Amino acid sequence: MTSIISLSAAELSEKLASREVSSEEATKAHLERIEAVEGSINAFLHVNDEALAAAKQIDERRAAGEQLHELAGVPIAIKDVLTTKGMPSTSGSRMLEGWVPPYDATVVARLKQAGLIALGKTNMDEFAMGSSTEHSAFGPTKNPWDLNRIPGGSGGGSAAAVAALEAPIALGSDTGGSIRQPAAVTGTVGVKPTYGGVSRYGAIALASSLDQVGPVSRTVLDAALVHDVIGGHDPHDATSLEREWPSFAAAAREGADGADLTGVRFGVVKELDADGISADVQARFKDAVAVIEAAGGEVTEISAPSFKYAVAAYYLILPAEASSNLARFDSVRYGLRVEEPGQTVEQVMAASREAGFGPEVKRRIILGTYALSAGYYDAYYGSAQKVRTLIQRDLEEAFQKVDVLISPAAPTTAFKLGEKIDDPLAMYVNDITTIPANLAGTPGMSIPMGLGADGLPTGLQLMAPMFEDERLYRFGAAIESRLNGGWAGPLALQNSRLEALSDGGAR
Repeated sequence: MTSIISLSAAELSEKLASREVSSEEATKAHLERIEAVEGSINAFLHVNDEALAAAKQIDERRAAGEQLHELAGVPIAIKDVLTTKGMPSTSGSRMLEGWVPPYDATVVARLKQAGLIALGKTNMDEFAMGSSTEHSAFGPTKNPWDLNRIPGGSGGGSAAAVAALEAPIALGSDTGGSIRQPAAVTGTVGVKPTYGGVSRYGAIALASSLDQVGPVSRTVLDAALVHDVIGGHDPHDATSLEREWPSFAAAAREGADGADLTGVRFGVVKELDADGISADVQARFKDAVAVIEAAGGEVTEISAPSFKYAVAAYYLILPAEASSNLARFDSVRYGLRVEEPGQTVEQVMAASREAGFGPEVKRRIILGTYALSAGYYDAYYGSAQKVRTLIQRDLEEAFQKVDVLISPAAPTTAFKLGEKIDDPLAMYVNDITTIPANLAGTPGMSIPMGLGADGLPTGLQLMAPMFEDERLYRFGAAIESRLNGGWAGPLALQNSRLEALSDGGAR
């Protein structure tokens, strides 16, 4: 496809700057695409009815000779976990259905300040709890590569929107892989920044020590351009890092231009090369390693023994923090209120939480409350935090030997809708390769590494030390440029179903 909607954000920004294309035209093209394919995909929960007006303002400012940001006028989709002034923010839950925040999340405010055009809010697992976007209260999102498959989770809406050409770029949030895992199964690029590198102010909290906002795109450069806009210190966020960050876009351009990895040390994590990785993913990973070696990269095996405990530790820490964070949604302070005359406050709370929360949210709240309860805190939550420390130490030791760690970003290609919905444990292990980066706070990236035998995308994960996000963009772009050379462009554009989506995928 060669229309406006197939352009990357970087390509579109060049056309906007030269006035070959107007922001109004670009925004309209994406809104028309959303209208055409949403019946098939269900990537959006809300479409911004002010988007065209905002785009027109950017065009007027550009025509007046005003110096604008590189991405000014480029449309972007926003995961519904982020608060947006004037647009509903539900976090995929009935508990917040219809809520319109009075303020923007810091990352959203920065996008607006830079002149990007918000297309709308994307679908997600309720309160970001899930690995498939089947736990949304507003119906599942479908994978543009196969409408019978999941688009990953919890940020399947953002990944599917970018993969389906409904938006060139999007924002997601990553608690245990919710940017990288959807990117892997939709053929897109997803980045989890260093914890504290991007503000969480205005992100509806799931697990505060794990959550991180990041970009979703079809190219590494596009992700870097978005990261440059949303990153940096925010006094509203107590966990925000006070440090100067380099230009990630410059790093991505440098990596893509050279595409040479001579002397760069890559570590394959032995513990992430487990039996649960499918043959398709294993084959594409070996191909990616061969590409890295052909570019001059040095690939060695690295052991991180504590990684085998990561999933267990994560599913104690996350529910515990979720139990605490979601306690505010009690119908008295925040959230849906269900009541009948004569009910006590406790009865109203119980009825409201029963109606407002879905089964996965209830499951994790119960698990987290139990883990934090008297007599069990040290045995469960305390032990999980000790494992977290061991994982951080394993990564510190690994990064003394290598520059970047690599692994598959998801253990399988996209599985079928409904296939694991009744098996929580099977669903949880889909994050097996991504969770360690969240527990340690290190940055991670997923880039497409080719199609499996089933014709579905697979993803390559890169992990760098804390504060070294720049490495991900430089080396990720270098690997991407070599892989894309074999596909004649971004993998997402090689999806033969893109043209058919507008008629329900019949062709």
